[in-house]
Amino acid sequence: MWRFHVALLWMLLAGCGDDGAHPARRLGAEVARTSYGIVHVRAEDFGGLGFGLAYAYAQDNICMLADFLLTVRGERSRYFGGDAPPTVGTNGEYSVAIDYLNEHMFDLRNEDSDFFFKAYLDLDALRAGYARASPDARALLRGYVAGYNQYLREYRASLPKACHDAAWVKPITVDDLYLLIAEKAIHASGQVFPRQILAAAQDVDEARTFAAVRPRDWGNLGLGSNGLALGGDVTRNGRGMLLANPHYPWFSTDRFYQVHLTVPGAYDVMGVSLGGLPAVVIGFNRDVAWTHTVTKALHFTTFRLQRDKADRSGRSYLIDGVPQRMTERVVEVQLRQPDGSQRVRRKTFFYTRLGMPIVVPGVPVGPDDIIVLGDPNRDNTRLLDQWLAIGRATSVQALRTTLGSIMGLPWVNTVAADRQGGALYIDASVVPHVTTAQFLSDCMLFGPLLLFDGSRSACHWGSDPGSPAGIFGVAQAPQLLRRDYVANSNDSYWLTNSAHLLTGPEPLGYSPLYGPTAVPQHLRTRLGFVQIDSLLAARHDVDLDDLQDLIFSNRVHAAELVLPDLLAACLGTTDVTLGNACGVLRAWDRKVDLDSRGALLFREFWLKAVALPAIWAVPFDPRDPVHTPRGVAAAAVPSLLTALKETAQRLSALGIAPDARLGDYQVDQRAAYRTEVHGGTGDIDGVYNALHMTGPLTAQGYGSVRWGTSYVQLVAFDDSGPIARGLLPYGQSTDPVSPWYADQLPLYAGKDLPRLPFTEEEIQMDGNFRRDTVSEK
Repeated sequence: MWRFHVALLWMLLAGCGDDGAHPARRLGAEVARTSYGIVHVRAEDFGGLGFGLAYAYAQDNICMLADFLLTVRGERSRYFGGDAPPTVGTNGEYSVAIDYLNEHMFDLRNEDSDFFFKAYLDLDALRAGYARASPDARALLRGYVAGYNQYLREYRASLPKACHDAAWVKPITVDDLYLLIAEKAIHASGQVFPRQILAAAQDVDEARTFAAVRPRDWGNLGLGSNGLALGGDVTRNGRGMLLANPHYPWFSTDRFYQVHLTVPGAYDVMGVSLGGLPAVVIGFNRDVAWTHTVTKALHFTTFRLQRDKADRSGRSYLIDGVPQRMTERVVEVQLRQPDGSQRVRRKTFFYTRLGMPIVVPGVPVGPDDIIVLGDPNRDNTRLLDQWLAIGRATSVQALRTTLGSIMGLPWVNTVAADRQGGALYIDASVVPHVTTAQFLSDCMLFGPLLLFDGSRSACHWGSDPGSPAGIFGVAQAPQLLRRDYVANSNDSYWLTNSAHLLTGPEPLGYSPLYGPTAVPQHLRTRLGFVQIDSLLAARHDVDLDDLQDLIFSNRVHAAELVLPDLLAACLGTTDVTLGNACGVLRAWDRKVDLDSRGALLFREFWLKAVALPAIWAVPFDPRDPVHTPRGVAAAAVPSLLTALKETAQRLSALGIAPDARLGDYQVDQRAAYRTEVHGGTGDIDGVYNALHMTGPLTAQGYGSVRWGTSYVQLVAFDDSGPIARGLLPYGQSTDPVSPWYADQLPLYAGKDLPRLPFTEEEIQMDGNFRRDTVSEK
């Protein structure tokens, strides 16, 4: 139904657009910059808005965007050769390697990446989907293409060093944007299975096989985020407040970009876009602030299909006993040869009604069975309209309504607060419509792969009225509206408010695809609830300073839970190495601040300790998920002390003192900039402010930041609108000579969150304000 309404609206308004009888208006926008290169685009319409946004983004990141477009087009091999890996930035330059998904599961050479994207992204389906998009979304995309191409025409001769004179930096089309957005949509589904999809293809030109591997984990992408929304009952002025803290890559095309987009009277939103997406994905307007966290929900299933033995070609399968014919497509990839010439390689890929075939070793199926991947995000073209609609919401109730009417978020929860004092959590992501009853029936064949019996239509995905086919509607999604708080740090919906555990509707609850209940929570999740519950127990007049203290508390919850018992067991030891290590931990502030001494020792010890069995004295209690498990079991003490001694010896062998200062070894080094960075590993050690470094500890440290705290946004409201603070640690630009390349790293190191200028008056009062007009020429 929603598709009909959007299409009808588009037809009614089409006569007012550029495609009507009136001459097309020349695209243009005002593009302002304030401190730290924050971009403020103001335009008369959404076409101009897209134009100005693309022009600004190209100023800061044209090499990265042009390089990544080669990935989604399937053209990497054409320019860099088939055996080369995707571009990995060196010395602080950009990267387009998708190396954070499920422990390098997408670590493919160029040829395999090209085949995957050309076969998996269906451009015809994407075009058809965007034909049903809103006029504003379509205009935004057209404007973005024009803005990027205009910038390239003007500055082709002076591109940054990383892509200067590169033949692969070329004008783009709207198809390129369709592909770019589609890649974001499949992060938690198709992109988990590239090797398995390639293994099911047939090489046309020569007998080559692609060895499939079994996926090790398909949870929440390995990334993390913190979201906390406070309601009016616990804030100083009775209005909502939001803490947004996504933990995303620092060098890939999933980097955030600080923007403020305004079409007067129609749209006025500030926050961040993601990797070239022409929309604010986390942000705020005059009335609502929102963030996203990667959801614990699963966004795919697999199906077993039985081949039709009457078809000797093996290309037919049966559904309810009726033969169905696979479709097939030959995909060509151009491969640059050492002499500069091009060679073409071809593979045939197959498609069924339920998804693409995959090969997964170790799955108990018969020789005539086919496993296919069902991915409801593969042709999800609703993302852009969804984020535009979120940006127009005037309350958390209105935000929930627009989530339900579009259902475009691919794999994220939403946490939001509004000026009226409401706080909302909802997982309105795209989740296959598989009910608990189906999980409990004989439709389920193999739980570890979410494998269902595709030969029976009764086991296929269902649908809800008013929602896209095959996925749950918003009424079936986990959600909680409160006046105190809601929070999420990538565990499931179950623990959203410690006083109100969500279990779902009786008798069977929410679909298991939304995530588990009554299971131990990650330490980062637990610390988040410990911090906010402790704060609210002390007082009910929270302000932005409290949220800033919370996000950068840098408490190590694992240490808080185990050190009291462990240090008591150290007393009286005659082992000099162990005694010294215990003395360091006793003096440590139990934080991961720059000056924390003992943080390195505990982190390296805890990485060993978490692998030990039965370490907790108090077991997990589902009635108290915030405070259990805890304490050290007496039987585990000897093993833990041994691990601590071995860790101290290892540090000594590296030449690192057990009381070494964290900031001396946890450093982000890029180009000429060396910045000490605070933070911990997150889920493992229970640090809210999570950072993951590029390597293990060596005598030189951990290497630079790989991913972690990537944007911080704190928003409150007063009578006139938002009061916001924000920080993009890695900066706006991936060009090492840009003034906005590393200028926010010192802010992060100093835990400093600048005020974000939202009103026109605030923008013009900024000490670094400048404004230009850009337009088609």
